[in-house]
Amino acid sequence: MKIAVSGGGTGGHIYPALALIREIQKDNKDAEFLYIGTKNGLESKIVPHENVPFKSIYITGFKRKLSFENVKTVLRFLKGVRDSKRILKEFQPDIVIGTGGYVCGPVVYAASKLNIPTIIHEQNSVPGLTNKFLSRYVNKVAICFEEAREYFPEQKIAFTGNPRASEVAGKDGIKGLLSAGLTTTMPAVLIFGGSRGAKPINEAVVKALPELAGKPYQVLYVTGDVHFENVKKEVDLVGNPKNVVIKPFIHNMPEVLAGIDLVVSRAGATTLAEITSLGIPSILIPSPYVTNNHQEKNARSLGDQGAAVVLLEKDLTSNSLVSQMDWILLNKSTLQEMKQKSKKMGVPDSAGRLYKLIEEVIREKQR
Repeated sequence: MKIAVSGGGTGGHIYPALALIREIQKDNKDAEFLYIGTKNGLESKIVPHENVPFKSIYITGFKRKLSFENVKTVLRFLKGVRDSKRILKEFQPDIVIGTGGYVCGPVVYAASKLNIPTIIHEQNSVPGLTNKFLSRYVNKVAICFEEAREYFPEQKIAFTGNPRASEVAGKDGIKGLLSAGLTTTMPAVLIFGGSRGAKPINEAVVKALPELAGKPYQVLYVTGDVHFENVKKEVDLVGNPKNVVIKPFIHNMPEVLAGIDLVVSRAGATTLAEITSLGIPSILIPSPYVTNNHQEKNARSLGDQGAAVVLLEKDLTSNSLVSQMDWILLNKSTLQEMKQKSKKMGVPDSAGRLYKLIEEVIREKQR
């Protein structure tokens, strides 16, 4: 089996693709992969590091306002399609998978024109322009939120969940807690603002530190590398409570998550897939700076089911954050109920589901 994968721009598009590749490799040692991304995108650094063959094309995204730059983008798209056709003819994949980002546009479109089976994977509740465009040409659309159904042709939709959910299942939570400097004798909260951190969340947490000092729970607060030094300076002024561990970044996040009782974070699709797979309640502070405000819609999906509390950034203060943490962690019935509802939304076998869909599409093509 030969599989070409394309996705880029953010970790939310790249990590599900890599999780899928690892799932297939476990079952099929002879499977061959080619990842097609952009030369300067995040994928160009992450994917080769995972020992996955990588090739690049040059493409940029559309501006949402009328702009002459969009004319250039159309020309780049057409060249990207030509380059993608050349790469795909050389590799001769059995199927092409797009996991999001504008690089998928020319790659998946080229595959459809070459009559190669295609699937796009939409991680968010509201799809971006690229996946909306590609849905007309692909064989199947894999979704992670039921809310995404309305944007795609019904006969093409398959609910698979996000492959990253499968990578956190079965991890050793005790080992994760100890590795982060936490104890196993107190409930644990993980606070983070995504891989790069989030300044508004950092500001609220630093102000909350004196109040957190007396709580009967512990906090693992991940600032993000770029914010760590500034946060440490502020923490030196207010003091670092014994029950709060502050780190710039967590490298073994799946393991750490397995030991956590409550997550405070942004509402990126990958994060939500991971925490629901483990049945972790959450306080979600969606980023207001993303396309189509999709993080708030992702967060509402969990909030409406009782698996999360949605706290908008405009309402985020140290007091509002701590009061919500207290409400969940200090009420055993609330905590247990939210855990059950989060777990009910999880899709821990999501990577396997997507792999099965790939096999089905390939078989359909061979008939």
